[in-house]
Amino acid sequence: MSIMKRKGIRPAPSEISYKNMRFLILDRPSDSTFPDFLEDWQFEDGTPPPADIVDGWFNLLRTRFRENPESCVAVHCVAGLGRAPVLVALALIELGMKYEDAVELIRQKRRGAINSKQLTYLKKYRPKYSLKTKNNHKQCNIQ
Repeated sequence: MSIMKRKGIRPAPSEISYKNMRFLILDRPSDSTFPDFLEDWQFEDGTPPPADIVDGWFNLLRTRFRENPESCVAVHCVAGLGRAPVLVALALIELGMKYEDAVELIRQKRRGAINSKQLTYLKKYRPKYSLKTKNNHKQCNIQ
């Protein structure tokens, strides 16, 4: 068991930026912040996302960044180390980053992120969505 799990330490939110998109990876939202989340897609912990979740994720990103190119999309899971980082890694891959670089970038900010099953999924993943928008970066805000 990791020290973070034993001591109940929650990792701080992590901002991931690449090209024209910004993401904020979080652990589970609190009751007070949950209404700020637009969607609530669930899939089994420790697994890669099913196709319908991936489709919904990219539809959300295309819509959100088209409506507001300066957006910062927050994504969460229980610990912020598996499901949320995998979704962000998929977006980075779609933006042209190699899967290894996407995983490394995320792990620099979220130590222990992405397990071996999810890593194998990302290694085999091939881009199929278009995520191009304007490049206007602003800092992510946590309220």
